[in-house]
Amino acid sequence: QVQLVESGGGLVQAGGSLRLSCAASGRAFVIHKTGWFRQAPGKEREFVAGISGGGGRSYYTNSVKGRVTVSRDNGKNTLYLQMNTPNPEDTGVYYCAAGVFSCSEYACYAGYEGYTSWGQGTQVTVSS
Repeated sequence: QVQLVESGGGLVQAGGSLRLSCAASGRAFVIHKTGWFRQAPGKEREFVAGISGGGGRSYYTNSVKGRVTVSRDNGKNTLYLQMNTPNPEDTGVYYCAAGVFSCSEYACYAGYEGYTSWGQGTQVTVSS
C-alpha cells in the first residue's frame, strides 16, 4: 500500500490550465493502478481519469476527454493530471487513488472498489 499526497489545486480561470500532482510514498508504486476522482459540492465522488501501472493505458470520463491528460512518472513516484481549458463544471475536490488489481477494463478504474489508497484531496475552483 502507498500513501498519497495531492498538490497543485487552486483558483483558475475558465480556459486556462492547471496541473495536479500526486506524490506517492511506500513500496512498489509501479505495480499500482492509479486514478483521479473529483467531488463537487453536494455531489458524489466521480471518476475523472485513470492510468495503468506502467503508464501505457489511460482512461477518461467522457466530460474531460480532449481536455485532460493523466500521466505518471514512476521514477519520481508521482501521478499527474493536466487540465486544459477547464470550465466551472470542473470545480471540486480532486483526489488521487491507487490500488493493485488485475482488471484492466474502464469500469474497474472508474469504480472505487479496487483502490486501497486515497489522498486527502486538493481543491480546484474554476471561475467563469
